[in-house]
Amino acid sequence: MSIAHHAAHRFAAAVPQKVVVVNGTSEVLEVFETVLEAGRYDMVFVEASGHAYSRIKSVQPNLIILCMRLDDADAFSLLSMLKLDEETRRIPIVTYAQEFNAAASDPEDADDEEEADFPSLHTSVTMN
Repeated sequence: MSIAHHAAHRFAAAVPQKVVVVNGTSEVLEVFETVLEAGRYDMVFVEASGHAYSRIKSVQPNLIILCMRLDDADAFSLLSMLKLDEETRRIPIVTYAQEFNAAASDPEDADDEEEADFPSLHTSVTMN
């Protein structure tokens, strides 16, 4: 390995990676905490899927974490736009999807009074 190549590799390792988190919550950050602690990351949080596309285009992140509910049309539109855009299609996207389980929120089916107050969420993490 040449000295110039080695120096460029060390510089690249020292530059923080940019990660955009769309609709992220503290629960989501707990899921990714181990991975995020392993390296240096500049985190950018965007609260609404509808405004995320322009923010992602301006930040040009190395990774996007898209938190969504399965009934969130804006999140699916954002995912489609990112994959169709030549500038953003190569950015890895981790989707963290939650599905509301109405049956589990029925108070008669709950084992415990506290469980009846909180609907059950099924989560799924995938890489696109």
